[in-house]
Amino acid sequence: MQVDLLSSAQSAHALHLFHQHSPLVHCMTNDVVQTFTANTLLALGASPAMVIETEEASQFAAIASALLINVGTLTQPRAQAMRAAVEQAKSSQTPWTLDPVAVGALDYRRHFCHELLSFKPAAIRGNASEIMALAGIANGGTGSGYH
Repeated sequence: MQVDLLSSAQSAHALHLFHQHSPLVHCMTNDVVQTFTANTLLALGASPAMVIETEEASQFAAIASALLINVGTLTQPRAQAMRAAVEQAKSSQTPWTLDPVAVGALDYRRHFCHELLSFKPAAIRGNASEIMALAGIANGGTGSGYH
């Protein structure tokens, strides 16, 4: 398998474009990393927003430049809000990323993540065990810090 890597010039150009556009990023993320995610996006020149209420998630996804779905602290109400945001992102052609935290270890989140895959994320961010679990190759992945 060949991996296509960005050159330093391509990376610099992509970062320049990112700064120029200052994207509004809708982050529906794990409670543990919300502050880190927001600060990282701010440092890169983006405008993060952590809109997680079901009543607002779909509406906000329609105006966002991008959507991040991280299932690290998944609850039924949060899943409902995430589903609404992803449906709207697909309808609005807004790119979205799925971070399937511990997808291989827990049935509820595995089923939920497989449901979300039908909405075609632009990217999937995960460790090897999470990607393998999503692909149906293996189960048991629990996240980056679990031993």
